[in-house]
Amino acid sequence: MIDFKLTDEQKQFRDLAHTFAEREMRPVAPHYDEDEEFPWEVLRKAQKVGLLAYSIPEEYGGVGISSAVTGCLIAEELFWGCAGMATAASGTMLAGFPIMLMGNESQKARYLPWFTDPETLRLGAFALTEPGSGSDAASISTTARREGDAYVLNGRKCFITNGGIADLYIVFATVDKSAGAGGITAFVVEGNAPGIVAGKKEKKMGIRASHTGDVAFEEVRVPVENRLGDEGWGFMGAMQFFDHSRPVVAAAGVGIARAAMEYARDYSLQRQQFGRPIGKFQAISFLLADMATEIDAARLLVWHAAWLADQGLPCTKEASMAKSFAGRTAMRVTTDAVQVLGGYGYMRDYPVEKWLRDAKITQIYEGTEQIQKLVISRFMLEA
Repeated sequence: MIDFKLTDEQKQFRDLAHTFAEREMRPVAPHYDEDEEFPWEVLRKAQKVGLLAYSIPEEYGGVGISSAVTGCLIAEELFWGCAGMATAASGTMLAGFPIMLMGNESQKARYLPWFTDPETLRLGAFALTEPGSGSDAASISTTARREGDAYVLNGRKCFITNGGIADLYIVFATVDKSAGAGGITAFVVEGNAPGIVAGKKEKKMGIRASHTGDVAFEEVRVPVENRLGDEGWGFMGAMQFFDHSRPVVAAAGVGIARAAMEYARDYSLQRQQFGRPIGKFQAISFLLADMATEIDAARLLVWHAAWLADQGLPCTKEASMAKSFAGRTAMRVTTDAVQVLGGYGYMRDYPVEKWLRDAKITQIYEGTEQIQKLVISRFMLEA
């Protein structure tokens, strides 16, 4: 029996996230986008109401919301508010979830509470991408050299959300370059460790309220007990992480698209041309109909992938389908929203051009659209 009914808890968290986005994010989104300023105050407020560490179990001070569907509901609303701020807020789970997925009890007890204190904001980062290793994650060159009771990390990561300002990094490095993916190992690295060097902050087309930067690791000593799993487990852990994070990124695309569609719809009912609202013309009304249809289709793909994850069922293909389709939907809908507004849509006085700039990243981070199609096609052909 198929049931799309949300639980009361899911509705409460969706409404909490929407209210927060409407009251705390939307009013200041233009400022943070224009100035490319990190939204510290907004994130502190989100921390206090439980919107950053909601997935961390209660025994570590979190809210204990383990449902992937609930996480996608929250993400859609926060990205409806502002994609840049929502991306900045995602740093908690970028570091927290790999620890929950791959960490032992000692690591969980030590590091998960870093992110759950409502009065203290700590940022996390997921450090996988390198200048020469993007889609080909198995080819990373950052090294981890074992020296007694520690590993010594050397390498450079790029395009890292919160890179250079994070309090805690999940770093992927190879203990044996010749082993390919089999040498990749994950480590928990504290942000104040000697040898961590913050690089340049990127100037981006969109999601400009988030901090994206380079970070170098120069002879950074990491205790053996900070290794996540055994040597060589890192690549598999990263792929399992993406199974959970890609539906969230897909939900982000839905949120951005929905924001643009709603604004274009309202504008079309107010803007008068030839004696009536432009939304009454078929050329515009059909654009809006396509927007609404594609948004709903994308959301259903998101919910399906997240539901599979909640059931403990394989969801790699479905997560890639959701991310690929939702990213394209976000781009199509935001582009059409600009078209509905015409010349006004192209101007920065109106928010649709920001949503168009923000939407593009949903086709790039957490695996490009082309990588998602590669994943999907492999499942189809190998089956």
